[in-house]
Amino acid sequence: MNRARIALLIAVSLLSLGAVAGCSTATEPTPPPPAASQSVSGDAEAILSAQGLSGKSPREVIEALDQDPSARPLSLMASVRYDEVMLDDGTTEATLPLDGDEFYISVAPYENRTHDCYFHSLGTCQGELTNTDVHITVVSEDGETLVDEDATTYTNGFVGFWVPKDVKGTVTVTKDGKTGEVAFSSDPEGATCITTLQLI
Repeated sequence: MNRARIALLIAVSLLSLGAVAGCSTATEPTPPPPAASQSVSGDAEAILSAQGLSGKSPREVIEALDQDPSARPLSLMASVRYDEVMLDDGTTEATLPLDGDEFYISVAPYENRTHDCYFHSLGTCQGELTNTDVHITVVSEDGETLVDEDATTYTNGFVGFWVPKDVKGTVTVTKDGKTGEVAFSSDPEGATCITTLQLI
Protein backbone atom coordinates (compact mmCIF):
# COMPACT_ATOMS: atom_id res chain seq x y z
CA MET A 1 0.00 0.00 0.00
CA ASN A 2 2.78 2.41 0.93
CA ARG A 3 4.67 1.55 -2.26
CA ALA A 4 1.54 2.22 -4.30
CA ARG A 5 1.08 5.62 -2.66
CA ILE A 6 4.73 6.52 -3.19
CA ALA A 7 4.51 5.47 -6.83
CA LEU A 8 1.36 7.55 -7.26
CA LEU A 9 2.98 10.62 -5.65
CA ILE A 10 6.03 10.29 -7.90
CA ALA A 11 3.83 9.95 -10.99
CA VAL A 12 1.76 13.00 -10.03
CA SER A 13 4.91 15.04 -9.32
CA LEU A 14 6.43 14.14 -12.69
CA LEU A 15 3.17 14.94 -14.46
CA SER A 16 3.01 18.32 -12.73
CA LEU A 17 6.58 19.14 -13.70
CA GLY A 18 5.82 18.20 -17.28
CA ALA A 19 2.75 20.41 -17.33
CA VAL A 20 4.66 23.41 -15.97
CA ALA A 21 7.49 22.89 -18.43
CA GLY A 22 4.98 22.46 -21.25
CA CYS A 23 3.21 25.64 -20.21
CA SER A 24 6.46 27.58 -20.14
CA THR A 25 7.52 26.35 -23.54
CA ALA A 26 4.08 26.78 -25.09
CA THR A 27 3.58 30.27 -23.73
CA GLU A 28 7.00 31.53 -24.77
CA PRO A 29 6.53 32.63 -28.39
CA THR A 30 9.37 33.05 -30.82
CA PRO A 31 11.07 36.31 -29.84
CA PRO A 32 9.51 39.16 -31.83
CA PRO A 33 11.65 41.74 -33.62
CA PRO A 34 13.09 44.48 -31.36
CA ALA A 35 10.49 47.06 -32.45
CA ALA A 36 7.71 44.91 -31.03
CA SER A 37 9.39 43.40 -27.99
CA GLN A 38 6.44 43.88 -25.65
CA SER A 39 5.24 40.75 -23.87
CA VAL A 40 1.45 40.59 -23.53
CA SER A 41 0.01 38.56 -20.66
CA GLY A 42 -2.77 36.06 -21.17
CA ASP A 43 -5.25 38.29 -19.32
CA ALA A 44 -4.32 41.31 -21.44
CA GLU A 45 -4.61 39.28 -24.64
CA ALA A 46 -8.04 37.98 -23.58
CA ILE A 47 -9.23 41.51 -22.85
CA LEU A 48 -7.91 42.82 -26.17
CA SER A 49 -9.37 39.89 -28.09
CA ALA A 50 -12.83 40.57 -26.64
CA GLN A 51 -12.50 44.18 -27.84
CA GLY A 52 -11.45 43.20 -31.36
CA LEU A 53 -7.89 44.41 -30.69
CA SER A 54 -6.08 41.07 -30.72
CA GLY A 55 -2.70 41.13 -32.42
CA LYS A 56 -2.34 44.91 -32.26
CA SER A 57 0.77 46.51 -30.82
CA PRO A 58 0.39 48.55 -27.63
CA ARG A 59 0.74 51.71 -29.73
CA GLU A 60 -2.05 50.55 -32.06
CA VAL A 61 -4.25 49.66 -29.07
CA ILE A 62 -3.82 53.15 -27.58
CA GLU A 63 -4.54 54.88 -30.88
CA ALA A 64 -7.56 52.68 -31.63
CA LEU A 65 -9.14 53.31 -28.21
CA ASP A 66 -8.37 57.05 -28.15
CA GLN A 67 -9.81 57.46 -31.65
CA ASP A 68 -12.80 55.19 -31.07
CA PRO A 69 -15.83 57.12 -32.40
CA SER A 70 -18.15 55.69 -29.72
CA ALA A 71 -19.55 57.88 -26.97
CA ARG A 72 -17.75 57.67 -23.63
CA PRO A 73 -17.55 55.66 -21.47
CA LEU A 74 -16.29 52.70 -23.51
CA SER A 75 -16.72 49.14 -22.25
CA LEU A 76 -12.94 48.93 -21.70
CA MET A 77 -11.10 51.16 -19.24
CA ALA A 78 -7.50 51.80 -20.24
CA SER A 79 -5.14 54.18 -18.44
CA VAL A 80 -1.94 55.26 -20.21
CA ARG A 81 1.25 55.47 -18.13
CA TYR A 82 4.95 55.96 -18.88
CA ASP A 83 5.69 52.29 -19.53
CA GLU A 84 2.33 50.51 -19.51
CA VAL A 85 -1.37 50.69 -20.21
CA MET A 86 -3.60 49.51 -17.37
CA LEU A 87 -6.59 47.58 -18.75
CA ASP A 88 -9.88 46.84 -16.97
CA ASP A 89 -12.94 45.33 -18.66
CA GLY A 90 -15.01 45.29 -15.47
CA THR A 91 -14.11 41.74 -14.50
CA THR A 92 -10.41 41.42 -15.28
CA GLU A 93 -7.48 43.78 -14.80
CA ALA A 94 -4.21 43.49 -16.72
CA THR A 95 -1.33 45.60 -17.91
CA LEU A 96 0.01 46.07 -21.41
CA PRO A 97 3.71 47.00 -21.42
CA LEU A 98 4.88 50.05 -23.37
CA ASP A 99 8.47 49.30 -24.32
CA GLY A 100 10.48 51.58 -26.54
CA ASP A 101 11.48 55.21 -26.38
CA GLU A 102 8.18 56.96 -27.10
CA PHE A 103 5.69 58.55 -24.69
CA TYR A 104 2.00 59.11 -25.47
CA ILE A 105 0.35 62.43 -24.68
CA SER A 106 -3.30 63.14 -25.34
CA VAL A 107 -4.43 66.76 -25.12
CA ALA A 108 -7.98 68.11 -24.88
CA PRO A 109 -7.87 71.81 -25.73
CA TYR A 110 -10.85 73.73 -24.38
CA GLU A 111 -12.51 77.12 -24.47
CA ASN A 112 -15.09 77.06 -21.67
CA ARG A 113 -15.00 73.83 -19.67
CA THR A 114 -12.54 71.07 -18.84
CA HIS A 115 -11.87 68.37 -16.24
CA ASP A 116 -8.96 67.25 -14.06
CA CYS A 117 -6.83 64.51 -15.53
CA TYR A 118 -3.29 63.18 -15.19
CA PHE A 119 -3.10 59.69 -16.66
CA HIS A 120 -5.22 59.58 -19.79
CA SER A 121 -8.18 57.24 -19.52
CA LEU A 122 -8.88 56.12 -23.07
CA GLY A 123 -12.32 54.81 -22.15
CA THR A 124 -13.74 57.60 -19.98
CA CYS A 125 -12.05 60.98 -20.59
CA GLN A 126 -14.26 63.43 -22.49
CA GLY A 127 -13.10 66.83 -23.67
CA GLU A 128 -15.14 69.84 -24.74
CA LEU A 129 -14.06 70.29 -28.38
CA THR A 130 -15.00 67.20 -30.37
CA ASN A 131 -14.18 66.69 -34.05
CA THR A 132 -12.54 70.10 -34.16
CA ASP A 133 -9.72 71.14 -36.50
CA VAL A 134 -6.65 72.38 -34.63
CA HIS A 135 -2.95 72.88 -35.21
CA ILE A 136 -0.53 71.32 -32.73
CA THR A 137 3.09 72.22 -32.12
CA VAL A 138 5.25 70.41 -29.58
CA VAL A 139 8.69 71.86 -28.89
CA SER A 140 11.26 70.48 -26.46
CA GLU A 141 12.95 72.82 -24.00
CA ASP A 142 16.12 72.69 -26.10
CA GLY A 143 14.19 74.07 -29.08
CA GLU A 144 13.63 70.90 -31.11
CA THR A 145 10.25 70.73 -32.86
CA LEU A 146 8.78 67.30 -32.09
CA VAL A 147 5.32 67.79 -33.58
CA ASP A 148 4.04 70.41 -36.03
CA GLU A 149 0.82 69.32 -37.70
CA ASP A 150 -2.83 69.94 -38.39
CA ALA A 151 -5.13 67.53 -36.59
CA THR A 152 -8.78 66.94 -35.76
CA THR A 153 -9.79 66.18 -32.19
CA TYR A 154 -11.42 62.79 -31.72
CA THR A 155 -14.96 62.06 -30.56
CA ASN A 156 -13.63 62.22 -26.99
CA GLY A 157 -12.35 65.78 -27.54
CA PHE A 158 -8.68 64.74 -27.40
CA VAL A 159 -5.91 64.46 -29.93
CA GLY A 160 -2.91 62.27 -29.21
CA PHE A 161 0.70 62.25 -30.32
CA TRP A 162 3.95 60.44 -29.55
CA VAL A 163 7.07 62.21 -28.29
CA PRO A 164 10.44 60.91 -27.10
CA LYS A 165 10.56 59.75 -23.49
CA ASP A 166 12.32 61.82 -20.85
CA VAL A 167 12.07 65.28 -22.40
CA LYS A 168 10.36 68.49 -21.31
CA GLY A 169 8.85 71.25 -23.40
CA THR A 170 5.64 72.97 -24.42
CA VAL A 171 2.51 71.99 -26.31
CA THR A 172 0.82 74.75 -28.30
CA VAL A 173 -2.61 74.40 -29.89
CA THR A 174 -4.27 76.96 -32.19
CA LYS A 175 -7.84 77.07 -33.50
CA ASP A 176 -9.57 79.87 -35.39
CA GLY A 177 -7.11 82.48 -34.18
CA LYS A 178 -7.20 81.29 -30.58
CA THR A 179 -4.08 79.83 -28.96
CA GLY A 180 -3.19 77.92 -25.82
CA GLU A 181 0.13 76.68 -24.50
CA VAL A 182 1.08 74.36 -21.66
CA ALA A 183 4.23 72.66 -20.41
CA PHE A 184 4.71 68.90 -20.62
CA SER A 185 7.16 66.31 -19.34
CA SER A 186 7.57 62.81 -20.73
CA ASP A 187 9.49 61.33 -17.81
CA PRO A 188 8.12 58.51 -15.60
CA GLU A 189 6.12 61.04 -13.55
CA GLY A 190 4.87 62.96 -16.57
CA ALA A 191 1.17 63.41 -17.34
CA THR A 192 -0.20 61.52 -20.33
CA CYS A 193 -3.39 63.60 -20.21
CA ILE A 194 -3.39 67.36 -20.75
CA THR A 195 -6.66 69.12 -19.99
CA THR A 196 -5.28 72.49 -18.89
CA LEU A 197 -4.73 74.00 -22.35
CA GLN A 198 -7.30 76.77 -22.78
CA LEU A 199 -7.72 78.45 -26.15
CA ILE A 200 -8.04 82.24 -25.74
